[in-house]
Amino acid sequence: MAKPEQGKPEGKKEKEQKGAKPQAADAKSGKGATGARPKSALPPRLKAFYREQVLPTLMREFQFRNVMEAPRLQKIVINIGAGEAIGNAKVLEGAVKDMTIIAGQKPFVTKAKKSIATFKLREGMPIGVKATLRGDNMYYFLDRLMNIALPRTRDFRGVPREAFDGRGNYTLGLREQLIFPEIDYDMIDKVRGMEICIVTSAKNDDQARRLLQLMGMPFRTQ
Repeated sequence: MAKPEQGKPEGKKEKEQKGAKPQAADAKSGKGATGARPKSALPPRLKAFYREQVLPTLMREFQFRNVMEAPRLQKIVINIGAGEAIGNAKVLEGAVKDMTIIAGQKPFVTKAKKSIATFKLREGMPIGVKATLRGDNMYYFLDRLMNIALPRTRDFRGVPREAFDGRGNYTLGLREQLIFPEIDYDMIDKVRGMEICIVTSAKNDDQARRLLQLMGMPFRTQ
């Protein structure tokens, strides 16, 4: 009587095919398992504009010998005060939400450095939110601020020309966060202002003013 045929040992290729997992992406095409290419953010156009247009102009006007001498943006600091948070903690939550939408990153909560009995303020109590933007995120925000948000301000005639601190840093105050189109009017708890500080590497205010002017800052006409 014939014995039942035993299964043949599986080859190396067959084992690999059975135990193989679907590849996440093709190294050459960059496509994933679904065939779609991964989304990547576009480089900031304001950064390219600085390198191609603003930097050569600054080098020519101020007669810099080295490109490292030319003024450039270092960081942008956005600050929202929330003094009402002393009596109502929900005010701080609304400020954090608005700042996250505007800045594109989660801010950190600023706390009081000393106690003031007149305002019922104790050391360590949260009184605001703050975000520091650097790199590409800084250029994205400045582009939206100059070309979209500021022109939406009521009766806008330009930003002050003299709001420099003597060391090449420019500070701008906004009365409401509604000038940013990403803020939904129906979703905010209250209208709140903010302070924006643009920190540059300029040695004086004239260089910083010219830098921001060439980048598109809408200064008031004299």
